[in-house]
Amino acid sequence: NALAELINEGKIKKDNIVVGAGIGCHGKIADYINVNSIISLHGRVVPTMTGVKLANPDLTVVAFSGDGDSYAEGMEHLVHASKRNTDIKLFVHNNQVFGLTTGQVTPTSKKGYKGKSTPEGSVEEPVNPSLVMLASGATFVARAYTGDMTFMTLMMKKAILHKGFAHLEIIQPCISFNDTRDYFKDNVYQLDSNLPKNDLKWAMEKVQEKEKIPVGIFYDIDKPTFEEQL
Repeated sequence: NALAELINEGKIKKDNIVVGAGIGCHGKIADYINVNSIISLHGRVVPTMTGVKLANPDLTVVAFSGDGDSYAEGMEHLVHASKRNTDIKLFVHNNQVFGLTTGQVTPTSKKGYKGKSTPEGSVEEPVNPSLVMLASGATFVARAYTGDMTFMTLMMKKAILHKGFAHLEIIQPCISFNDTRDYFKDNVYQLDSNLPKNDLKWAMEKVQEKEKIPVGIFYDIDKPTFEEQL
C-alpha cells in the first residue's frame, strides 16, 4: 500500500524501487511485491542494500528484516548504517521471537519468555532497538504496530521519503509462537504528530517508555547522507 500510494502520488518511480529482505518469516515479502527485489543472507540485508544504493544512488532502496535477523546477527550493520547515514530505509518486523525456526528467543524477547531455547524462561533483558538506533546516529527513527495498518502505511511512507538512514520498528505478534495481540491492543498508543522531531534527548526518553508503548516518529532530522559525501 505504501509503495502504491507513493507511486500514484508521483513521489517515487516503480522502476527505481529495489526491495531487499533478510532471512526469517518476513523474507517472502520480496517475492510478494512486484518490484525489483533481492533476498540477502541472514543478518546481511543492510550491507547488501548499502551496496545497491552506492552502485546507483538514484534508486529508492527499502530493506525488510526481522528482530532475529537484524538485532542479533545483523546488529553491527545497523549501527554502522546509522553512523554513516546510509540512504536506505529499514523496516524491521519485531515479533520478539525466532518464528521461522519455531520459537527461540531473540534480542527483543521479553525477560521470562519460555521457548525452545529457554524452556525455563529467558533470564536476559530485551534490547531496545529504537534506542540503539538513536544512539548510533540514525536520522529517522519511528515505530508502528501491525494492528493499525493505516498508521503503519503512513509511517512507511514517511520513512521512504526521508533522506538518509530510516529505521522503522514494526511491532507485531507471532500468532504461532508469541501471540501478543491482547497485550499490544491494550498498550499501544500514537504519539502526537505535532511533537518536535529533532530533540534527541526527548526521543531517547520516549522510546524507553514501559507502561505504554508509543508508536509514531521519534526523531527526524536532515543530515548529509553517506552517498552524497562519497
